[in-house]
Amino acid sequence: MTITVSDSSRALTLAKKVALRFGEVPQAEAVALGGSRTSDASDTSSDVDLYVYYREPISLEVRREMASPARRAEIGNEFWEPGDEWIDSETGISVDVMFRHVRWIEERLEGVLKQHAVSVGYSTCFWYNVLNSQILFDRRGWFAALKKTVEQPYPAELKRAVIAKNLPILRRNMSSYVHQIERAIARGDFFSIHHRTTALLASYFDILFAVNEQPHPGEKRLAERASQLCGKLPRNFPQAVDELLASLPGRNRQILETANALLDGLEALLRSEGFLSESGELCRSS
Repeated sequence: MTITVSDSSRALTLAKKVALRFGEVPQAEAVALGGSRTSDASDTSSDVDLYVYYREPISLEVRREMASPARRAEIGNEFWEPGDEWIDSETGISVDVMFRHVRWIEERLEGVLKQHAVSVGYSTCFWYNVLNSQILFDRRGWFAALKKTVEQPYPAELKRAVIAKNLPILRRNMSSYVHQIERAIARGDFFSIHHRTTALLASYFDILFAVNEQPHPGEKRLAERASQLCGKLPRNFPQAVDELLASLPGRNRQILETANALLDGLEALLRSEGFLSESGELCRSS
């Protein structure tokens, strides 16, 4: 269900209210709204995702005050990024606050955009996050300046780095996902089949967004987001993705057939874009 205007307005009002409260905390440098609320991907169940950037840590006591009153609150979560979550008592909207040291995010962006340090899947998510964040509070203009520095074309070296990092692990190396899926099928390990298929798709989409010079939008609605953002898509997209996912309950070698069909389409795209030779080798330049 797409979010309505009234829902969107309530969520933005709540986000601004929380941001203003954090703005009264001396340690807070900036507060930005991110996640699906800044795009057309939100729905009525979407959280309000806030990013609080700081130079000195904000105490748990102060953070508890920010969540009060709340229908339910969790303060000091450390599962992913440090953060707090609560359900706003007035609107019933879930608020998810993540805390980032200013130097931490600067280093992440510098690593990606200048050093072209990539990962296995989701290589450019922080870049996308900052680019698409809506500034709600900016004490000295630091976050606005940061956004301006990352508003740049997709570096060619970064594109190649993402492809070089993620392509071999799909099905070329001995430890590739396809090989791991094949072994999991042989031993009837349904959990491992799902786990490795998810990882395969993470690298697949990392490559796809890189080929299209699009910062990675994150883990939600990837096929839909790729269709919206990418002008260059494999000929069998998104059908091949759907067929791979549909084959999983069978727990048999059809999973390998659909996975290989998916990757055939991706490699055909890479060849057409000059990233792969006809023999399947990664080209030095494109």
